[in-house]
Amino acid sequence: MSCVKTIGILTSGGDAPGMNAAVRAATMVAISQGMKVVGISRGYRGLLEGQFTELTGANVHTIFRDGGTMLHSTRCLEFHTVPARDRARAMLREREIHGLIVIGGNGSLAGALALSDPAEGGELAPRVIGLPASIDNDIGLTGMSIGVDTAMNTIVEACDKISDTACAHDRTFIVEVMGRDCGYLAMTAGIASGADLVLFPEAGRPPEEVVESAVKAVLGKRDPAGHVGSTLIIKAEGVEIATEELKSRLDARLDEELGAEKNEIETRVTVLGHVVRGGRPSAFDRLLGARLGNVAVRAMAAGATRKMVAWMPPVELPEDVARRSDFDPYCWLVDLPATLAETENLLRGESPLARWRASALDNLEDVFSI
Repeated sequence: MSCVKTIGILTSGGDAPGMNAAVRAATMVAISQGMKVVGISRGYRGLLEGQFTELTGANVHTIFRDGGTMLHSTRCLEFHTVPARDRARAMLREREIHGLIVIGGNGSLAGALALSDPAEGGELAPRVIGLPASIDNDIGLTGMSIGVDTAMNTIVEACDKISDTACAHDRTFIVEVMGRDCGYLAMTAGIASGADLVLFPEAGRPPEEVVESAVKAVLGKRDPAGHVGSTLIIKAEGVEIATEELKSRLDARLDEELGAEKNEIETRVTVLGHVVRGGRPSAFDRLLGARLGNVAVRAMAAGATRKMVAWMPPVELPEDVARRSDFDPYCWLVDLPATLAETENLLRGESPLARWRASALDNLEDVFSI
């Protein structure tokens, strides 16, 4: 039996649809196991400030339908310091919280790893289990993170609507989507929405090549009579050239190619921004959050710590790094240090997965333009 009688749950970093489903599942599973559950508001900042609230079946019962996070979230630079983490560990021990579930992205999981470091915290170091939650899908060693599916569906729905007006007016639309340094959302949404060109940071293209690709995509839509139809370009925010600059340079190049007086191609920019993060979670994100939350509690009760619950890792993992969960055949328990190391490789474009994503989309560029 576990010596963990009370667990804490916090959400940290950027919010992601499905976080609430994970909170709900972890709470209800823990209560069913005879544990007390404490919600920590506003992430690590709330942990340092003692913002604790007991979670019960009643106050989490319907939250799975809601986007965002009922526990709220904020970033906490102070948590990068040892004195702050010492204070957090003391705060947890004072309230007899010996296990902590952290739901968030790269920075959140790094904070969990540091907080649970026995060399730094000694006997005060709590057990921690991380859940990957990031719409960017930029966390290593998990096939999917909480929030990705909803964000992708939001982008596709927006692009479908934009395509309607693009076709009606034969316009070119450049749609910028979120993703920071990871182009996963742009890549997958580009395929799902039938984009003519997808621009993503993993390709490593300089601005000149990006502009050239955009010109090729637009002019490639010309029919035998020289008429240019609508074009949809999806651009990840992490691409080196700014979206407005891309539009300006694309317009200038089209003037050169067609002649300024004859160029009738209208280009428009739509930046989806934070709308991609919001909205009610999809059925998949609700299920994903619930299944990861279930495994997190049961793994912690069985003695696990300094792990992340991963959803079907996209690569083969050695047994000393990960093992399949005993509680869900689609979930794996992955070492947090290995997760963070692979995340860095992914963001630098050095992991096999990042290289495959880039090469796969490069190979499809000519297909998109047909």
